[in-house]
Amino acid sequence: MEPVIHQIETKSVITKTDVPVCDYAVNPYVGCTHGCKYCYACFMKRFTNHPEEWGAFLDVKYWPEIKHPEKYAGKELFFGTVTDPYNPQEGTFRRTRALLEQLKGSGVKISIQTKSDLVLRDLDLLKTFPGLRVGFSINTLDEGFRADMDSAVSVERRLAAMKTLHEAGIRTTCFISPIFPGITDVAAIIERVKTQCQLIWLENLNLRGSYKGVILDYIREKHPELVPLYREIYTTGSRRYWETLDAGLRGYAESAGLLYVRDDDSMQQPFDAPPVIVNYFYHEEVKKSAKKDR
Repeated sequence: MEPVIHQIETKSVITKTDVPVCDYAVNPYVGCTHGCKYCYACFMKRFTNHPEEWGAFLDVKYWPEIKHPEKYAGKELFFGTVTDPYNPQEGTFRRTRALLEQLKGSGVKISIQTKSDLVLRDLDLLKTFPGLRVGFSINTLDEGFRADMDSAVSVERRLAAMKTLHEAGIRTTCFISPIFPGITDVAAIIERVKTQCQLIWLENLNLRGSYKGVILDYIREKHPELVPLYREIYTTGSRRYWETLDAGLRGYAESAGLLYVRDDDSMQQPFDAPPVIVNYFYHEEVKKSAKKDR
């Protein structure tokens, strides 16, 4: 079924935010047609009043041209906090590219988060932003599980795009999120990406809101052997699984010669250095700490 698409006028596409890793959130679209079953951004429907299911609609934003983009010089702009700036419809509407063109030469610091290789279309523009980073969300190497969870491009296409950007001199991040207990093989993903990115972010699966039941139903149907584990984590609130995984990954990182941290202070390591692994398992604590430090 084709998504319901509307084109809307908005006063601005750059919004001040308290997200720890940036100063401004940038979302050229409302909604996202990847339809990820675990998408935390589905909470946006409380404010948008769309009758369609999350993933079945997309609002294409049009904003007044930014006349003085230099006012954002030195600020961190994060593209894609509640949408994918390179969702399939970007190929037609080009709103992300339009914004990059408006910001070119302004001195802004840009991070882009995506699940699409469409980002390669804008390689020429991306190269004009010093220090720009592109992150790819990858939480499995299993294409079957990936297809169960989202309708974005294949994992292999994401990995290939990451490699292309890295070889072009653009900083890349692998965002291993959300980590599904008993399903996501974190070490295997790190092995695949460690030569083509500067950062590896780790974030655990948080179940809340409307998608909690969807995911637990999926586990009961496809992975019944994991039901006791998910009950322990998401019903009793136990952190045992994450603490064990944390310890194991710390040991793995040490043996692989990788730096393993619980903050993002090492985000500008030398381009040719091994990637830093950043643990966001306890991201609520990280958020509180970041707000305190900002």
